[in-house]
Amino acid sequence: MEKIKRNVRVAAMAKLLTESPNHIFTLSQFCTLFDTAKSTISEDIDLLRSVFEDFGLGQIETVTGAAGGVKFLPVVPMDKALSFVKETCVDLSDPGRVLPGNFLYIQDILSQPDKLETLGAIMATPYFNENPDFVLTVETKGIPFALMVAKALGVPLVIARRNHKSFEGSVVTINYISGAGGEMKTMSLAKRAVKAGQRALIIDDFTKDGGTVRGMMELMREFDVTCVGVGVMVQRRRSDTPQFCNDIRSLFVVEGEIDEKNGATVTPAEWLTK
Repeated sequence: MEKIKRNVRVAAMAKLLTESPNHIFTLSQFCTLFDTAKSTISEDIDLLRSVFEDFGLGQIETVTGAAGGVKFLPVVPMDKALSFVKETCVDLSDPGRVLPGNFLYIQDILSQPDKLETLGAIMATPYFNENPDFVLTVETKGIPFALMVAKALGVPLVIARRNHKSFEGSVVTINYISGAGGEMKTMSLAKRAVKAGQRALIIDDFTKDGGTVRGMMELMREFDVTCVGVGVMVQRRRSDTPQFCNDIRSLFVVEGEIDEKNGATVTPAEWLTK
């Protein structure tokens, strides 16, 4: 086999690592792939780590131990995260986004893979050290955002249903209160979807009072699953709306009223500005 040049090896490793975030590749795998000694692969990884760090492209981490190796974490530097969120805040504050009934239109953002992938990586960044086993969301609008968070963390996406589907087998169903008006809703999850003792990161696209989030937390308690955090893309805060769940990390915060004339006041969440 012809000797593979260093620039080719580094480019191939960058492609493999970034396509599988949080997945451990052993040095032996790279040695076999490139027919190269471990010492050479280690030097290539050091170079790759330095480039990613210098340009804020994420982190290349070495994992020690018998099952060790190297993995890529799409960590977004806080300054880049804040800048990206601020740019999106300007877009979300446009009065043209206000729908009849004073609802904020965010579906276009949920439909842009490149923008959504960045937002998912920003949301995932604080939770890499929490080691969640899966991301949980509820159908349907929050699925794209939750999927991008799950991709960044390198874990499966689990979807709770509003209505039970027969092809999912036996399920656990709970009732929960959603909305300040006290509307009662149901949420179901297949018994085979998760296992007792696992760790879940709860993700949703929008929350006003936290009722749906609290429902997902209650659902996880039924499965004896630990909740390591709650993240939402957009959180609306109003003094006249009771908050059912206060431990929520959001990207965007909508303060006060939303109206067709003035639009919405959308700002980055506080944790991004610290």
